[in-house]
Amino acid sequence: MESTPVNWEALDALVIEFAKLENLIEDATATASAAATTATTSASSPSSSPSPSPSSSSYQSRLVILQIRRYLESGVVDAAVDLLRLHAPSILNDHRILFRLHKQKFIELLRKGTMEDRDSAIECLRAALAPCALDAYPEAYEEFKHVLLAFIYDKDDKSSPVANEWSERRRLDLAGFMSSMLRAHLNAYDPVFSLALRYLISIHRAYCLRQGITSPISDLTERLLLEERDHPAIPQDILYEVPPFDEVDIQALAHAVELTRQGAIDSLRFAKGDLFLAFQNELCRIKLDTPYLDQLVREYCVYRGIIESVSEKQPIPEPVKFSQQDPVCFSSRDCSLELDCNVGKHSDGETSVTNVRVDGSPENNADVSSMQGMDVEVRYASELTNSHEDCSTSGSQLLENPSILQRRRMPGNGERSKRKRWRGRYDYNNYVANASLEDSKQENSISTAVSTVTKEKQGCEKLSINDASNTEDKYEILLGMKDLASNGMAAEAVEEVNAIDPNFFSQNCVLLFQLKQVEFLKLVSSGDYNAALKVACSHLGPLAASDPTLLKPLKETLLALLRPSEDALGSALPLNALAASLQVAVGRRLGVEEPQLMKIMRATLHTHNEWFKLQMCKDRFEGLLRINSLKEVHAPFLTSMCTSKSHTDSCTNGSSQATVSSGTRPSEDGSSPTQDSSRDAICDEGAILKVMEFLALPRADAIHLLAQYNGNAETVIQQLFA
Repeated sequence: MESTPVNWEALDALVIEFAKLENLIEDATATASAAATTATTSASSPSSSPSPSPSSSSYQSRLVILQIRRYLESGVVDAAVDLLRLHAPSILNDHRILFRLHKQKFIELLRKGTMEDRDSAIECLRAALAPCALDAYPEAYEEFKHVLLAFIYDKDDKSSPVANEWSERRRLDLAGFMSSMLRAHLNAYDPVFSLALRYLISIHRAYCLRQGITSPISDLTERLLLEERDHPAIPQDILYEVPPFDEVDIQALAHAVELTRQGAIDSLRFAKGDLFLAFQNELCRIKLDTPYLDQLVREYCVYRGIIESVSEKQPIPEPVKFSQQDPVCFSSRDCSLELDCNVGKHSDGETSVTNVRVDGSPENNADVSSMQGMDVEVRYASELTNSHEDCSTSGSQLLENPSILQRRRMPGNGERSKRKRWRGRYDYNNYVANASLEDSKQENSISTAVSTVTKEKQGCEKLSINDASNTEDKYEILLGMKDLASNGMAAEAVEEVNAIDPNFFSQNCVLLFQLKQVEFLKLVSSGDYNAALKVACSHLGPLAASDPTLLKPLKETLLALLRPSEDALGSALPLNALAASLQVAVGRRLGVEEPQLMKIMRATLHTHNEWFKLQMCKDRFEGLLRINSLKEVHAPFLTSMCTSKSHTDSCTNGSSQATVSSGTRPSEDGSSPTQDSSRDAICDEGAILKVMEFLALPRADAIHLLAQYNGNAETVIQQLFA
């Protein structure tokens, strides 16, 4: 998995798109313009306070859906209905939805327990619930009569026939169902990056389970991808006959998002037969830990130079003020999100994106201290990453030389003005919490929580302030080297690395060979053949002599001399992949670990390739989620130099993203591997689908069975049922 190639530029584009669509970042130039506008507006109208504009209408729709979800989860049904009338009035024309909302409102009124609320519940029955039950759906009237038992049985009676109606789980189910309906109705789908992560992690889990192996990123995926899903949306018409959907589409959807066959049919019916729309709907039902995802994205953006570095100051937003009218939801994970946003308002403009819980546990306190004091987790290596590594050199010692600190300011400084500023989910403060702020105990608990987390953050800042400049130095060094390598300035990159650590390339021979390849090809492209041959004789030749696996790429590199008119550098080497490899390897040398997101993408893309090898087919959805673009790493010279995992580990500490192991090579177009032609000749697609449908088997198992019986589906079924 470590050697799986990833197109980091494509991932950068997906991450930036995600951050913009979620309104997490803002450009420094846009901020300056906004500040000037604000100053002008304030001069003319001091009372006005413009708010940041959202990235898209879809973003506003997602916030509306989020607020409706919070209202329903906290039992404030009337407020949710008011928002629906304002933003999606046509959805209330569906009496099935209206009946569910009225029934939940009836239960919530009874839950309050006062005589006035009991009278309101009776009025709700007469005016809304009973009329709606007559034509909502066939079972609605029976459900209406059943819910009347809530008048008799207490909410604390777990053995009553209406215990499920009283359960607060009904709130969560209704909130999830309404979210599914509204996403499709308002066309407010999550960004592609978020959907791709859900899909890749789901496949990663399935592959590891099937193969009986332990996932190397299980600690990350288990926290990021939650087990529960929102309830599915229901189609407009309830039909019992089988719709004329292609069986290929039904099976593809069922296996892609782990649905039953009937579930896939219902999803396609809701999407009116649109396979890709049904796929989006099902992916959005899978829940992600949003604060943790924001943390991973921010860590990656700082590491890649997309946003400003960790110690840069940002404007301090106004503190959050809790309103008596704002509904509050104290549901576990959501409450942690809202507390995080509020704490960010008291900080130096940095919004915390971790799941903050003030229970005093060491694990949670570690989360607070790791992310609130520093936006990116920077670990100092406590053990050697390679058996050849010099254990006497640490990251801090490498930066003690003043000349090195001066040099690190040279490369990449021109790019700093292009970096964006992390904004965080400030808009979520509009949807903070709770249905019963009139209860002073709940209000005090929120104040105490915010105060405690703020104190922890302040303490953490004091601990990390002495290391801030050192951390920024390391990030600027890495970004400078990445910029040099990605711009083809290999000689300068080698010089910078040697200035930091003269022993680095003796332990990373492949990286040095790749950089000298770039230097050689750049000289050939400019017509300076003598200098190019000097580089080959001084560096490429000796390196290949010491490592026989480099002889083949050396020969292929020398072939560039036969094609002087072509752009040898542009066609031969993926500079962005090489730059990422250099950044990761030097970062480890400085004690800066690569972002967790890079580990997730490398591992999940590897298992995505392997999964569809097992399925013996191509992934129909990878183009929609742009997974194919993440695999598009074309490196004719580099792919041939390190095909063995052992060589990769020994030469590059397993950090070279430009190498492809022989067992994980993607197809030529960068997409998932296609099915084996010999099996394809035996197995007809109709026979495969018939066995999959009748026996409820995965595609790979169906193909294996058909191969045993010469592709005859009837024989397979007869043998298994005999």
